Amino acid sequence: MPSAETTPTSAHEPDLVRPTREDEVAANGSELIGGPIGRRALLGTSWWTPVRIIVLVAIGMFALGLVQKAPCYNGAWFFGASSQYTHACYSDIPHLFQGRGFADGLVPYFDKLPGDMEYLEYPVLTGVFMEVASWLTTGSGSIQDQEQWYWMVNAGMLMVCAVVIAVCVTRTHARRPWDGLLVALAPAVALTATINWDLLAVALTAAAMLMWSRGRTFAFGVLLGLATAAKLYPVFLLGPLFVLCWRAGRWRDFGKALGGTAVAWLVVNLPVMLLAWDGWSQFYRFSQERGVDFGSFWLILAQNSSDPLSTETVNTLATLLMLLCCAGVAALTLTAPRRPRFAQLAFLIVAAFILTNKVYSPQYVLWLVPLAVLARPRWRDFLIWQACEVAYFLGIWLYLAYTTSGDAHKGLPPDGYHWAIGVHLLGTLYMCAVVVRDILMPERDPVRRAGDDDPSGGVLDGAEDVFVLGPAAHPPRHAAHFEGPQVEWGNRGRPAVRSERTRRRKPPRRPYRRKAVHGRVRVRPFVVTALPCVPSAAAQRSTIRSNCVVVCRRWATNSSPTFGSGASEGTNRIDTCMCGGSANQRCLPPHTKGARFRLTVARPARATPLARGMTPCSALGASRPTPCDVPPATTTRKPSEAAFCCR
Repeated sequence: MPSAETTPTSAHEPDLVRPTREDEVAANGSELIGGPIGRRALLGTSWWTPVRIIVLVAIGMFALGLVQKAPCYNGAWFFGASSQYTHACYSDIPHLFQGRGFADGLVPYFDKLPGDMEYLEYPVLTGVFMEVASWLTTGSGSIQDQEQWYWMVNAGMLMVCAVVIAVCVTRTHARRPWDGLLVALAPAVALTATINWDLLAVALTAAAMLMWSRGRTFAFGVLLGLATAAKLYPVFLLGPLFVLCWRAGRWRDFGKALGGTAVAWLVVNLPVMLLAWDGWSQFYRFSQERGVDFGSFWLILAQNSSDPLSTETVNTLATLLMLLCCAGVAALTLTAPRRPRFAQLAFLIVAAFILTNKVYSPQYVLWLVPLAVLARPRWRDFLIWQACEVAYFLGIWLYLAYTTSGDAHKGLPPDGYHWAIGVHLLGTLYMCAVVVRDILMPERDPVRRAGDDDPSGGVLDGAEDVFVLGPAAHPPRHAAHFEGPQVEWGNRGRPAVRSERTRRRKPPRRPYRRKAVHGRVRVRPFVVTALPCVPSAAAQRSTIRSNCVVVCRRWATNSSPTFGSGASEGTNRIDTCMCGGSANQRCLPPHTKGARFRLTVARPARATPLARGMTPCSALGASRPTPCDVPPATTTRKPSEAAFCCR
């Protein structure tokens, strides 16, 4: 009996998006392993599923990152002040084994430390992770041997976190599993994975995103609460989620997520808060009292100013900038022509925190990698951003080598380090810019161009809007000018295509749906938009030359207005199909859930055998669209489950 792993993919499963067919960089890169996937490739029959391949690649890249730390493991961590910086293999983990009392058996948050740091300055769940690793570290041998063991134990535990991240990102977008390769092959992940313990919070956040995409709102909250107990940044995801649920009217789901977050965070933190308040609050005191540090634009200002700002002033200004960014993200969410995807807003809000914060450690890039992959799964943009982060990774270690090499000054001077910070800021801003562009122009979004709405949105995927502002609340009242024959949608039982004489008559009364928006009842019309057509090979070989018009019947909602069709309220309309037409944006299909619209074909009865052999229409085609021939007025309308192509 075949197992679940070897059973071919069911016909009911969604078609997977092949990166080598839609991404030029992925197609060119695939030449190293044989080229893009072929048209006749037999898919879904191999044991090597996308998840297993991506996990194997992630483990391989993580192992390469361990090899990169070999010079430090063999001595640079223990001998020489700048050797670990010149080899770019620094890690906090071995140094904190003794510096935070784990070598002496001190209990985090309860026992005071014999140094400048009074208690452990990490959140509680990260402290538990560090303590568990110390339990697994052998107590025999020299302190150098113990620190090496401690780093290796942490590396093994962090590798599990890296695998969890890769699996969760792969499974979040059901139709785009190969996007997980972006995470697995990210060079910044391999270089920074074992610098600190950030991968724990990133793994919990990725798992939370997966739960939200599956509609499990309370489980999402629990995992997000655990992630916040390991690092502060995951709590910022509740902000965009609040605005998205506001726009969609999903208050119950947001309440479950918020409740799960609070419960999980309190379960982890409350015992330590009650029994060791001073140790528990050390992380928050340290974050507030910490001065301007590496990687931020605040450092550039401080090092180029004769009178640098005080820590309190920087805290206030950074908070104000972060609040302005939050307000901007909220305004973008409520005024966008289509409700943004959750992953897009999550990336923007975390990126805003990184850009405005007074410190940017090189491992903070791990926070953004899974969110960037879900928000903008394009190899070109991702690699540009990763190149900037790798440049900053090298820049900070060379700068530290310069500051610790004494009079020799071997490394990167402050001016050069400022340029490295600028490269990091520009790379992050570039990713933010393309994500904002995708929000304002949904037809440029790679995920929505494939026909999905919000695969990571869970209960928000395909949901209707309840509260919107700006142009999104008032769609255009007239369609754009279009040359060529037009087709109007009639009531059930009427012909789908009308002659020139009957087209001039006033259309019959249309069905409406009433929806409350902004406290008033708003009438939402029935709108039909055409799709571009690409003839299949079977249609080209056929001797039958019959025409068809492909239309899409759907409700026009505020969350997914038709691109450029602009049908006025109270009227119904069908724009004629454009053969080719990827350059004509108004003919792109509305990107909504399959349940939100249905495709209908108007064609002569004798064209039925031909239509069955045609492939579904695609958004790709000729650069110069040409109108299809419209069937005569006597043509009958026959609904169909799939869209058929012209000619």
